[in-house]
Amino acid sequence: MHTDAQQALEHVQQLYREQIEHLRSAMQRFVAGETPVAPVHAYYPFVRLKTTTVARADTKLTYGFVEGPGTYEATLTRPDLFSRYYGEQLRLLILHHRVPLEVGLSDKPIPIHFSFADNDYVEGSLSAERRLLMRDVFDLPDLESMDDGIANGTWRAQPGEALPLSLFTAPRVDYSLHRLRHYTGTAPEWFQNFVLFTNYQFYIDEFIRLGHAEMAREDSEYIAFIEPGNVVTRRTGLPAETADELGAAPPRLPQMPGYHLVRADHSGITMVNIGVGPANAKTITDHIAVLRPHAWMMLGHCAGLRNSQQLGDYVLAHAYVREDHVLDEELPLWVPIPALAEIQVALQQAVADVTQMDRADLKRIMRTGTVASTDNRNWELLPDNLPQRRFSQSRAVALDMESATIAANGFRFRVPYGTLLCVSDKPLHGEIKLPGMANHFYRERVDQHLRIGMRAVDILREGGSDRLHSRKLRSFDEVAFQ
Repeated sequence: MHTDAQQALEHVQQLYREQIEHLRSAMQRFVAGETPVAPVHAYYPFVRLKTTTVARADTKLTYGFVEGPGTYEATLTRPDLFSRYYGEQLRLLILHHRVPLEVGLSDKPIPIHFSFADNDYVEGSLSAERRLLMRDVFDLPDLESMDDGIANGTWRAQPGEALPLSLFTAPRVDYSLHRLRHYTGTAPEWFQNFVLFTNYQFYIDEFIRLGHAEMAREDSEYIAFIEPGNVVTRRTGLPAETADELGAAPPRLPQMPGYHLVRADHSGITMVNIGVGPANAKTITDHIAVLRPHAWMMLGHCAGLRNSQQLGDYVLAHAYVREDHVLDEELPLWVPIPALAEIQVALQQAVADVTQMDRADLKRIMRTGTVASTDNRNWELLPDNLPQRRFSQSRAVALDMESATIAANGFRFRVPYGTLLCVSDKPLHGEIKLPGMANHFYRERVDQHLRIGMRAVDILREGGSDRLHSRKLRSFDEVAFQ
């Protein structure tokens, strides 16, 4: 039992370290040819809170407390990676409920695949026979412990079972950490608390240029720039660190390459090129969500649906039409996806700051309205103009394939979200992208659009994360962890 959050965290770290060392040692012996006489198990640490009252210390936070009396717990993983996050969540629980926290080992086994260090490839040296035998010796990932029932609001406790403290179980978190390495080509440790998504490589090219420019400035607020393959560029004047030499540019880019402009407090900017389509948008946000970022925003191109719009105009989404279909099972279409005031204000202010336009001129180049997202890139070719009719009825002003998915998954996972798009074509009005037009458009707008997104991050950071997390994202029986 712990009444001090730091001591509770250190206990979690000790338990996790012992369990992982046990697994790694057993795996090394197994690779060397030794076969254990009994299966090898290790278990995730847990933290548990018991309270008998609805009373709690007064708080205006949207997290850090439970709703009523009962037993609540969460399994924890990677307390090295999540030390700052876990420490704050434990501190708030003790502060608001004034009861000790229990820390111990859960009955949830750690799958052997989640025990490997980032640069361990021991399984690859095993014969097919030994790899098959490994299934009998070690615990493997269990998909039944990785579903998103808690986040989706469909999870129900069995008799005598504790209520959840976190949206994600430890195996679910570990699964996503491995997926992030695969999809983005960078380690989870590099991800920052503010995430920008784009659907065009032009934005990434500009982000790389700006990232290296920041590293050339000795007075930059950022300390490192990370590219796929965990290639590290340190800020001028800072020494290289031991792990930097392990990075190497990959022979080909991963599916959704990630880039990280790192601050010492992890409040820097991560940018991911998700490519085209809602499936990628859902996949990457499913996994980044376990890192509990403070906000994510979409910066991409869209089709302008109104004749008054010009190529290069901006669209600030305040509502979404979801025709992406990838989240229909997890988040029914009848669930509204509200605009979040803090994000909307930051994006609008960022447009004004970067363009240096007053309020009247801003209305000429930026429109606030509904954004429709579709999973059919060739919606214009469907018969009877039914999609066009629906978009008109919804009052949509822009159309893309990713923004509604990113916003909906932000709502689902309680991650503040926003969308600022740039009109790159007007298919309903005969203005389609031609090669020459496209190249001119990209040169004119990409740099400005990206700097607007980065300025919005500055504004959100300056406002503080406590103000950013919205009560609009809380359910009736919300978990305590942010």
